[in-house]
Amino acid sequence: MRGHWVYAPVLFFLALSAASGQGASLQPSPEPSDAPSVELIILGNVQDGGAPHMGCSKSCCAPLYTQPNTTLKVVALGLIDASEEKTYLFEATPDIAAQTAFLRAAAPFQTGSAPDGIFITHAHIGHYTGLMFLGRETLNADQVPVYSLPKFASFIASNGPWDQLLALKNIRMNPLVEDRAVRLSAHLQVKAFRVPHRDEYSETAGFEIAGPEKKVLFIPDIDKWERWDTSLLSAIEQADLAFIDASFYDSAEIGYRDIAEIPHPFVVESLALLEALPRELRSRVYFIHMNHTNPMLNPDSEASRAVTAAGYGIARMGDRFKL
Repeated sequence: MRGHWVYAPVLFFLALSAASGQGASLQPSPEPSDAPSVELIILGNVQDGGAPHMGCSKSCCAPLYTQPNTTLKVVALGLIDASEEKTYLFEATPDIAAQTAFLRAAAPFQTGSAPDGIFITHAHIGHYTGLMFLGRETLNADQVPVYSLPKFASFIASNGPWDQLLALKNIRMNPLVEDRAVRLSAHLQVKAFRVPHRDEYSETAGFEIAGPEKKVLFIPDIDKWERWDTSLLSAIEQADLAFIDASFYDSAEIGYRDIAEIPHPFVVESLALLEALPRELRSRVYFIHMNHTNPMLNPDSEASRAVTAAGYGIARMGDRFKL
């Protein structure tokens, strides 16, 4: 990690207060609109292992063991559909307890303890293992809808302890058809599409979220962009917001690992690929899913300043977007 930094844990609670109407930093903007109110909120931006990362004694993690940073959560998005008084979660991470609490506090209506639906991209630990907290040892939830592509649904149904969530009716699986949208309301729909990634236990999905006015692309995990059968430039041009894989900033960052085992696009590679984008389109792109070693997790780092100076965004806990 370039630089030494620690956020004050109180930031998380300040954000919660603001989201629940006791402050201004996370309040929805009061713009008048005839469109139904749908809002996306960032609930995490860190790669699966979180921060601090188990076994890491580097400067990026060492301070966090004794001074936890409550703004560093594993990658997840929340949706707030105020018109329908429903909330949705994208990814069930090990940080699901704090993330669902944040989502409830951010909603302008009273919600249940569980969201009204959870969308899962794939069977890697940071993206689905939070489902265990819906079981009887914790929430003992009542048939929370879980949306995924079919192979992931089969993985849950065929393996313990996940199949117990189905047996006890804590969740119910809703397999999605690739490239076919599921309509959550008259003004909100979600479509899953396949992306290339390490598919040991399930396929890997990206999601297109279409609100009343804006369309969002969510690809937290992918192998190199050239392995995808869709042009990233074209996908961004057709979206209003794009949250894309930023696991590693560059190759120097992961000298301690075999890149063949973790073939994510480096941020510097994505920047080169997107260089042709006009600046007004670059503002649609937000980098997310950053490894604990990625200097972009620090807003004051040289890497963060370079990315934002080029016109791109970096997803941060509590960021909110009207859809």
